[in-house]
Amino acid sequence: MAASGHSPAITMNGGQKLAMKYFTVAIALFGAQCLFGMLAGIQYLHPDFLFGILDFSINRMLHINAMIVWLLFGFIGSVYWLLEDEAGVPIVGLPLAKLIFWVFTLAVVVVVLVFLLVQIGPGKQSTIWLITEGREYIEAPRWADIGIVVCVLAFFYNVAATFARGRFTHIGGVLVMDLVALAGIYLAGMFYTPNISMDQHWWWWVIHLWVEATWEVLVGCLMAYGLIKTMGVRRQIVETWLYIEVALMFGSGILGLGHHYFWIGTPEYWFTIGGFFSALEPIPLVAMVVHAVFDAGHHKLKSANNPALAWIIAQAFGNFFGAGVWGFMHTLPQINLYTHGTQWTASHGHLAFFGAYATMVIAFLYIALQKWRGNVWMGGNLVGAWKWKWAIFLLHAGMITMVMAMLISGYEQSQIERAIEGSTWMGYFAAQGHRWFLQGMYWRQIGGWVFSAGFVLLAWDLLTIGKRETRSALQVPGE
Repeated sequence: MAASGHSPAITMNGGQKLAMKYFTVAIALFGAQCLFGMLAGIQYLHPDFLFGILDFSINRMLHINAMIVWLLFGFIGSVYWLLEDEAGVPIVGLPLAKLIFWVFTLAVVVVVLVFLLVQIGPGKQSTIWLITEGREYIEAPRWADIGIVVCVLAFFYNVAATFARGRFTHIGGVLVMDLVALAGIYLAGMFYTPNISMDQHWWWWVIHLWVEATWEVLVGCLMAYGLIKTMGVRRQIVETWLYIEVALMFGSGILGLGHHYFWIGTPEYWFTIGGFFSALEPIPLVAMVVHAVFDAGHHKLKSANNPALAWIIAQAFGNFFGAGVWGFMHTLPQINLYTHGTQWTASHGHLAFFGAYATMVIAFLYIALQKWRGNVWMGGNLVGAWKWKWAIFLLHAGMITMVMAMLISGYEQSQIERAIEGSTWMGYFAAQGHRWFLQGMYWRQIGGWVFSAGFVLLAWDLLTIGKRETRSALQVPGE
C-alpha cells in the first residue's frame, strides 16, 4: 500500500505516514497467516505433505504467530493514524517511533527465518533465548519477547507524551491506560516456573488478558474514533459506551479469565466465577455501533467511508458472536469438560479473532487509504466498489464455513473422544479417524480456500481503491 500514489493536495501528518508503513507490513503478514494456515490444513488431511521440509507443527506455529503479529502491527498503525488528529499536536518522539518500526519489523523477519530454518533440536536454555520458548501461541524466543515489550513501551511513550502535550480526550485517556496493560501483562509470560499449574496460570494471563482484555479495549478506542470519522457520530455517545466497555472489562474480563483455570489444578470456585463472567465483554461494542447508527439517523445515515463503516459493523457483530456467543456456549465447566481442546475451541478462536480484531484493522486500512488517495469519495456508487463488497463477502463466507466445519468436528470429538471413550488415547484416535470428523476437516479446508480468495481480492482492492475517483469525500456533520 505504501507504494501506491496519493494526491499531494492532501497532507498527511507524521504519524499517518508512519501508520502506512505499519499497515503495509500488517497486510503482508495477513497473507502469510493465510498461506501457513492453508498449508497446515492440507497437512492435517494429508500428513505426508511437506513432511521433513516444513512440518505441521511449524506451519501451525507460523499461522498463529503471524495472526498475532499482523494484528499488533495493525493496531499500532491505527493508533499512530489517529494520534495527532485526536491530540491536536505533532507526535512527541516521532524519530523514536520510526526507529522502533524498523526494529520491530526486522525482529519479526528474523524470528520467522529462525522458525523455518531451525525446526528441530535439543531443548536447552539457549533454545529458549534464541530459538523458541516452546509455549503454545507465544513461541517467540526470549529476546523477541523482550523486544516486543521494549517496542510497546516506546509506543506508549509516543502516545502518552503526545496526549500530555496536546488536548485530552476520553478516547485518548482510555488508550493511554490500556497501553500500560498492553506492555505489563505480556510480562506474565516471560518467566518460568517448574510447577505446571502455576506456569499455565500465568501463561493464560498473556493468552487471555493480553489479547482478550487489552486488545478489546484498544479496539473500543479505534471503533469510537472510526464512528466519529465515518458517520459524524457525537463524541459523547461513543465515549460513554467506551467507558462502559472498560468497566465491564475490569468487572467481567479479569474474572472471566477463570474459565481457563478449570483443568490446571486451581481451586474449584473458579468453575462458577469463570463460567459466569466469560460472555459479557463484547456487549458494549455492539451497543456503541447500534446507538451510533441510531444517532446518525438525523443525517439520513450518510457515511464518508462505506467500506470502513461496513467493516466496523462487521466487527461489532463478529465480536458479539465470535467472542461472546461462540465463547460462552463452551466455557461453562459442565460443557467445557467435554469440549476443551477439541475443534470446538478452534471454531471459537477463528471466529473471535477475525470478528473482534481483524475486522477493525481492515476498517482502519480503508480509513487511511481514503486520505492517502487524496480524501476521495468512498460513499455510494464508489468506482470499483464490487471489489470491497465481494472481499467482505468471501472473507466472511470462508470464515463461517471454517467455523461451522470445526464446530461439527468438535462436537464429534466431544461425543466420541470425551463422553464415550473417556479422554483416553484410544478415544482420541477413534475420534480423529471418524468420517464425521474428517468431513468437517475437508469442509474447513474448502472454507480456507474461499477465505484466501477473499484475502486476495481485499489486497487488490486496497491497492486500487480510489485511484479512479475524482469526487471529494462526503463531509459528515462535525463532532
